[in-house]
Amino acid sequence: MPERKKILAVLEDLFFTVKINESAKHAGLPIQFVKSETDVIENAKTGSALIILDLNFQGIEPLKLIAKLKSDAETKSISLIGYLSHVQGELKMQAQEAGCDMVLARSAFSQNLPQILKRHSGV
Repeated sequence: MPERKKILAVLEDLFFTVKINESAKHAGLPIQFVKSETDVIENAKTGSALIILDLNFQGIEPLKLIAKLKSDAETKSISLIGYLSHVQGELKMQAQEAGCDMVLARSAFSQNLPQILKRHSGV
C-alpha cells in the first residue's frame, strides 16, 4: 500500500491549528504544520496531497509563496487551499490569480474542512 500523502498547513492561528489537526486525525491523514516559506517548499516536495494556507499569515508572503509553489514542477500539482476573512475580496482575487486552487472565507473553510480533507485523503 502506498504511503499516504500528508497535508501541510501554513498558519499561526491557534483556533484553526486545533480545528485542522482534529479534522486531519478524524480523516486519518498525517498533517504537518509549518511556519516558513522554506519549510513549506521543502516539505511540499516530499509527498504532500494538500497545502492549507492562511492568506492572512503574517510570517510569510502568501501570494509569493503560492506563485513559487505553482511555478515549480515538483509542487505545481499539489492542491492549494487558502482561507481568509469574507470581506477580503481583493486578496481572494489575487490569491486565485497567483494560482491558489481554492480560496474560501474562514467560515466556509471551517465548515467544509472535513469534506475537504476527505476529498484529499485518497480513500
